[in-house]
Amino acid sequence: MNRGKVYSVSSVNQYIKNMFINEYALSVVFVKGEISNCKYHSSGHIYFTIKDEASQLACVMFRGDRGGLDFKMENGQEVIVGGSVSVYERDGKYQLYAKKIVLAGDGVLAERYEQLKKKLESAGYFDPDRKLPVPRYVKTVGIVTAQTGAAVQDMINIARRRNPYVQLILYPAKVQGDGAAETIAEGIRTLDEAQVDVIIAGRGGGSMEDLWAFNEEIVADAVFACRTPVISAVGHETDYTIIDFVADLRAPTPSAAAELAVYDVRQTLEELYDYKDRIARSILRQTETLYEKLAYLEDKLKKYHPEQQIREKRQQLMNLEDKLTTLVTQICKDRKYQFALLAGRLDSTSPLKKLASGYVYVADQDQNMVDSVHKVAQGDQISMTFADGVVAAEVTDIVPHEKGG
Repeated sequence: MNRGKVYSVSSVNQYIKNMFINEYALSVVFVKGEISNCKYHSSGHIYFTIKDEASQLACVMFRGDRGGLDFKMENGQEVIVGGSVSVYERDGKYQLYAKKIVLAGDGVLAERYEQLKKKLESAGYFDPDRKLPVPRYVKTVGIVTAQTGAAVQDMINIARRRNPYVQLILYPAKVQGDGAAETIAEGIRTLDEAQVDVIIAGRGGGSMEDLWAFNEEIVADAVFACRTPVISAVGHETDYTIIDFVADLRAPTPSAAAELAVYDVRQTLEELYDYKDRIARSILRQTETLYEKLAYLEDKLKKYHPEQQIREKRQQLMNLEDKLTTLVTQICKDRKYQFALLAGRLDSTSPLKKLASGYVYVADQDQNMVDSVHKVAQGDQISMTFADGVVAAEVTDIVPHEKGG
């Protein structure tokens, strides 16, 4: 075996690295693949592998290049990695040094979705103050969706079941693929000009790409400018599209949108019957109250009627007359009794009684009572009153009694 020049491992790795550096096609490269072995290192670097069905490629994104990464990398995600391919001399391995990483497929759409969402939000498209209330009782409902499919049939069935009297106007729109957004926007504008009561715009479920027409700005503009309340009904409950944020009301599914737009006539009739019963009960209560008040006023009127007043006053007068008669009679009896007592006392002290007992009443010529010998003198004319008459006399002699005798 003839040996040629012998190189060191470092020299070979350096040579290979220079080959990669000098290869322009590898200096700026975009590689699509599935993430595996993803690891966020404590240093801030991200180490991962992208792979496809036949091969895999080691990758690294340094901490200084992570500023443009707006999602958390996880195993299984399909991404597009932009960067350069070079050799890591220490291990003798080549790897992709990532500068930009975006999600592939739905990931690209998701990035566009977020950009448009931020733009419209800052422009006021999502403001609650501009949203229109959905009328409770509608007569016409406009529907913008595909003419065929489960979504439109579900909406028709539910609307007819809830209220067969509501008119449904379908604008058959393309809801997927090229030109879909334009037909959806045109349908919203057409139904708005037709002056329906409410518009439902939506479709059944699908992938983000399938639902993308409802994420286009032209559709958002049509909803924003619409003078008719718009209910969005796109996909399943977990699906959110741009139209959901701009619409006046979001329904989780097309079926739910039909329930929100069309009032249940049976429930309305039940409410009307309930109102009727409540009004009847209220009128009955008010009638009973008024009847009781009328009866009270009638009794009061009878009480204060002049004829009744006269009867009552007459009765009161008669009662007072009886009381007065009774009182006067009693007073007379009392006074008579008292008079009898006083008469008895007076009789017992009457001078006539004393005169009848032999006593004499003596008076001078001026008719003043003489109760002492010192009140008369010899020659005075006096009168002596007996029980049976008066004797005139002249004082001829006065004999006073001795004191103590």
